[in-house]
Amino acid sequence: MRIILTRLHLFIILIGYHSALWATEQDWGLGAFVRHAEIPFATQSDTVTSFVPMMFYQGEHFFIKGTEGGMHFWQDSHNEINVIGRLRFFDIPAQYQNAVQGDTIDIGLQWHHQLNAQTHLDSEILSDLNGDIYGQFTAKQRYESGRWEWMPEIGARLKTSAFNSRYYALELLTNESIGAGIEFNTKLTGRYHVGSNFYLLGSIGANTLDQNAKHASATDKDWQAEAYLGFALFNDKTQTKKKHLRQSGYIRAAHGWATPSNIGEILSGNTVKDQYNNQLTSIFYGLPLTDEVLGMPLDVYLTPGFVFHHESQVQERIEEYVLGIKAYYTFSWPVRWRLGVAEGLSYVSDITYIERSEMERKGYRPSELLNYLDFTIDVNLGDVFNISQWKKTWLGYSIHHRSAIFESASQFGRIKGGSNYNTLYIQVHF
Repeated sequence: MRIILTRLHLFIILIGYHSALWATEQDWGLGAFVRHAEIPFATQSDTVTSFVPMMFYQGEHFFIKGTEGGMHFWQDSHNEINVIGRLRFFDIPAQYQNAVQGDTIDIGLQWHHQLNAQTHLDSEILSDLNGDIYGQFTAKQRYESGRWEWMPEIGARLKTSAFNSRYYALELLTNESIGAGIEFNTKLTGRYHVGSNFYLLGSIGANTLDQNAKHASATDKDWQAEAYLGFALFNDKTQTKKKHLRQSGYIRAAHGWATPSNIGEILSGNTVKDQYNNQLTSIFYGLPLTDEVLGMPLDVYLTPGFVFHHESQVQERIEEYVLGIKAYYTFSWPVRWRLGVAEGLSYVSDITYIERSEMERKGYRPSELLNYLDFTIDVNLGDVFNISQWKKTWLGYSIHHRSAIFESASQFGRIKGGSNYNTLYIQVHF
């Protein structure tokens, strides 16, 4: 228990938990994008497409920017030293992505230097999870005109021999080792404000392969292009941020039971009990982001969580880390009720039995990183019992869900299916 509490404490620090932020509107966003990329290898398929949900948040200590996130280690008026993690795609034909699962999270340090209000430079040293190192230098310029925002960028990546051999020579398959190299990249990102919180976004970019990479036996291209297209909800750029929100932050404690049933079966009341009675206990924090979206009264939170999957006859103890954005809609009938839904990411230290058994049945290789959904309904206990001290306490039911979005997401291993838990919770607002 002491180890669990220590890890939870560190996790809370990483998300920039700070009570002073709870009352004001934050910089946030939630979007859905389609990524289309060329395959640089000599394969029958030339391109691959993936669905990519993205979250955005800019806090005093912590930030999320779509496919990357991090923590400000040190900063002044023009400079930041950041610890960052970034999703990097490994573009191979879709039919092999579940078996290979080459998409990875690179981690490292970033020096962010703001030259002026429109221009900044990023210098980074990153490593994949195998210890293959590379450096990245990027210059970005921002332009704004009416509803449009544009950000062109140029950069260079210095790759070690180990990195080049793994991701371009495919050394694990070909036994070919190649030298280091420098590749150059460029990208243009655009954002159009349709109205209120709704935006359209897109980007197009390309990078050249260095001499060693493009002459590897596995590759057949001199350069690789990629494009993103999608939409997102952000702060309304035409409105000033609210200084006071309806709701404060919260803490939620829950306990749940696994079920092999899918979400449709659960919602229709046809839930099947897990024969091994696998259970979880979770704790989530809620950091208020806004209380209005598209003109609707929605309370939106950044919600990190720690989930402890209990040991059972068929699994060891497993830890799960969640980061999501949660929206609540409140209505009275005749007391206050809320409907909630969260979208985010979930990473497990090991695959749970309920998930592993489904993947084996369907013939998939499971993935530790999956998309996270949370569907909730709760009732205000202060209203139910007419006790004023309980007005900030809610009792609820939730579906804790992990899945890979119907084989559409390479970063989640091209899986169809996942896991579900029926949970009961108490949520207390501060």
